[in-house]
Amino acid sequence: MSLVSEINRRRTFGIISHPDAGKTTLTEKLLLFGGAIQEAGAVKSNKVKKGATSDFMEIERQRGISVATSVLAFEYKGTKINILDTPGHKDFAEDTFRTLTAVDSVIVVIDVAKGVEEQTEKLVKVCRMRNIPIIVFINKLDREGKDAFELLDEIEQKLELRVTPLSCPIGMGYDFKGIYNLWEKNVNLFSGDNRKNIEETIEIKNINDKTLDNLISKDAAETLREEIELMEGIYPEFNKSEYLEGKLQPVFFGSALNNFGVRELLDCFIEIAPTPRPKESDSRLVKPDENDFSGFVFKIHANMDPKHRDRLAFVKIVSGTFNRNTPYLHVRNNKKMKFSSPNAFFAERKEIVDVSFPGDIVGLHDTGNFKIGDTLTQGEKMFYKGIPSFSPEHFKYINNVDPLKSKQLSKGIDQLMDEGVAQLFVLELNGRKVIGTVGALQFEVIQYRLEHEYTAKCSYENLNVYKACWIDINQSDPEELKEFKRVKSRFLAKDKSGQLVFFADSAFTLQMTQSKYTKVKLHFVSEF
Repeated sequence: MSLVSEINRRRTFGIISHPDAGKTTLTEKLLLFGGAIQEAGAVKSNKVKKGATSDFMEIERQRGISVATSVLAFEYKGTKINILDTPGHKDFAEDTFRTLTAVDSVIVVIDVAKGVEEQTEKLVKVCRMRNIPIIVFINKLDREGKDAFELLDEIEQKLELRVTPLSCPIGMGYDFKGIYNLWEKNVNLFSGDNRKNIEETIEIKNINDKTLDNLISKDAAETLREEIELMEGIYPEFNKSEYLEGKLQPVFFGSALNNFGVRELLDCFIEIAPTPRPKESDSRLVKPDENDFSGFVFKIHANMDPKHRDRLAFVKIVSGTFNRNTPYLHVRNNKKMKFSSPNAFFAERKEIVDVSFPGDIVGLHDTGNFKIGDTLTQGEKMFYKGIPSFSPEHFKYINNVDPLKSKQLSKGIDQLMDEGVAQLFVLELNGRKVIGTVGALQFEVIQYRLEHEYTAKCSYENLNVYKACWIDINQSDPEELKEFKRVKSRFLAKDKSGQLVFFADSAFTLQMTQSKYTKVKLHFVSEF
């Protein structure tokens, strides 16, 4: 198959939502339809031995939440689908933001009872900034929840999206009878049996067809007709090019847990979702159909298998083909590297692949060469942009509890920081190590993983820091910078890549520092 036809049959997307909206469950059911798994795992219940397929870290199984992005791939109707299931919890938002640099479109999952929640708003804002095409899936229709029109209004107002429903629910909660699919013009009846792979689908081209009255009752059919008439009157008609430009968002209704409405979503998705898109580098726009390979690291995961201490760098392929055992240029280190066993993923199952195409995600075994944001190319010296580290919101000193395990602790911290779980700073004054995170839960995750994966124990000590600001040495006035370093020496640290960082203990301190040292350039993200 040619490069262009391989590109055209690929769809790479992320699933985002607030915690508990059913994101991981939806991922499971999509895999079920793709024939990639035989049974879906219970995400919630800790009593059930079979955990959710995409939650492969021990801590995720215990808590019933996703804390790391999982990469999953499957084939469906001749289309190769790559899913990136992201953490919903706000404490792991940074991992999700980085993952959004590697997707071509997203599916946003919304709970029918809770509507639009805080974390969904933040993530959709990032998607809007990048004009990423969005499909909305309103989940848990088998439970009592908000009215369909109320939800559509809420999505338009809170998420600032322009929606067009492509399916319409027939009742809700106890009265939930099924879904009318506006995209395919058919009715899907709900039996409430989640063991069934595919629900009964009856084609009804004309909504006024009397067959509908016998199927769902006369009253329900009349209500449905009124609602569809209203939807067609209020909302714009679906336009594929507007969707691809991020200007129009189709909405589907269903119940992922009961495997309902998922097939309709998937069938429409493979028809309308974008193929791999071009990506901006520091020197030019790179198109997927270029012959030369290029890609970037958007995630690093240590200990995918704790028994083997393996560390994988997840690379999104942007252009050309990636071939096994071929030397490629690691641009930052300016050295050629060969990869004998690149992996394609299916949660816990990894397979060695000989060739991968744009849109695919490959896992490269890494001994510490890669950092998040690194670019690999056939030889061209360029960097892909837009994978910064954000200023953390929580800071703590990290201390070694067991002096005999200092080597293990040091290695564990190094590897976990490379993953982007958190950021490590070393104080200039006394060399003490400080961990900075976006959310408080990450400290628990680090402690847990250090103990269980590296047999090292740590304790934390609070540190009063409001913001970490990166100092742009090249753009700052040398004399003023020298004075700044002298006066603020107690508050200076270096990050993992050796960049100078200033710790401000309050918003007031930061404001005063900025007004006093106007020629010292401070940044809230590491990429400037």
